[in-house]
Amino acid sequence: MKKRCSLKVLLCAVLLVGTGSAGTALALTVVGDLGGESTAPLFDAINAGPRATPANRPALQQPPKSLSISDMLPVSTPEMTPGQVAARPLNLPGMPPVFIVGDDPSSRQWLETHAASLRQSGATGMVVNVSDEANLNALRQLAPGLSLVPVRGGDLARRLQLAHYPVLITASGMQQ
Repeated sequence: MKKRCSLKVLLCAVLLVGTGSAGTALALTVVGDLGGESTAPLFDAINAGPRATPANRPALQQPPKSLSISDMLPVSTPEMTPGQVAARPLNLPGMPPVFIVGDDPSSRQWLETHAASLRQSGATGMVVNVSDEANLNALRQLAPGLSLVPVRGGDLARRLQLAHYPVLITASGMQQ
């Protein structure tokens, strides 16, 4: 996904530069940095001749014929546990509302209490600790109409210095 986004950003930059008239320099505005990964590996095979594929490169694996939610479970995020989250401002322009819950009593209570406002805001739920599909479905039944997906939350926890859930994260802040 990151490589595809980096390639799109590069392609847009090339198209923008290419549309300027001779002698006119166009200033590019960076609208997002999606990880800073180099796009060089994407171009290795271009004009590389007969040895374009490195010998030590692993063969691509075919995805399974069908995937289900059960294939993604269990999900465990040791970096996060149920607990209190202090509200704080964030500056994440364009960030859609996301909430984080687990399969625990405080998350269930929070989900039932906030389901209507979460639906109204169009928030997506990340379930960061859940053992099986039955428990995930039980959480979904507490908040019909909301999307709840099992996801490891370690990276998000580190980036936002977040140790506990349940929590709602929006473009302007986080709150419990």
